Amino acid sequence: MDYKRLVVVPARYNSSRFPGKLLASLHGKPVILWVLENLRKSKKADNIIVATDDERIYSLVRRNGFRAAMTSPNHRSGTDRVAEVAEYFQSLFVVNVQGDEPFIRAEIVDRIFDELEADPSADIVTPITPMGEEEVTDPNVVKVVVDRRGFALYFSRSPIPYNRSGKAIYFKHIGVYGYNLTSLFSFINLPVSSLEEAEGLEQLRALENGMRIKTVLVEDYDGISIDTPEDLRRAEQYVKEKGIGI
Repeated sequence: MDYKRLVVVPARYNSSRFPGKLLASLHGKPVILWVLENLRKSKKADNIIVATDDERIYSLVRRNGFRAAMTSPNHRSGTDRVAEVAEYFQSLFVVNVQGDEPFIRAEIVDRIFDELEADPSADIVTPITPMGEEEVTDPNVVKVVVDRRGFALYFSRSPIPYNRSGKAIYFKHIGVYGYNLTSLFSFINLPVSSLEEAEGLEQLRALENGMRIKTVLVEDYDGISIDTPEDLRRAEQYVKEKGIGI
């Protein structure tokens, strides 16, 4: 079967800050199933596959009617895991959605696919959203500045731009990435860059090597990445407040 547009969800069990977080219960349902049930609403994706090296995750995903692939345990990043699956299917466009984003919206993925097809000058497409003041100084929230066409100039854990005028507008990066197949393999074959090591942000490797990252603006996105047990508690409270999944 031809899968022109593929969504891959890299899913590792041994997270350094929260081992087993993808299997942790969020309002009675494992985190990764929240992700997959939201992605299933996509109108553009031809296939959605979880890429994991853990039998527990693989089995849970398959039991619940979703597709999964066992991948090498030696990958250094989720992107390498995505590339292993993408190489097998040879899809034209691939979107990487982290397994710890329980509130991801399918229309974000669809917009990424649309932009990848519409603008061949973009090596990578990724979403951004306006940021609240309370997040500007939080190093766990990644900020981004863009040019007039929406291409990323830089990503940082620091507040950028510096608000000397008092009129700065801040945008938060949402950690979802779209690639064409060529750019995906170009990216994973690049060595780790100095900026990437300094900030701990993989996307800086692409910018430092001249790859072009185009952003799509998403309004009113309240995503919570589950990186710590505290994040899970915040997500649980968010579900209760919004009545999501109830």
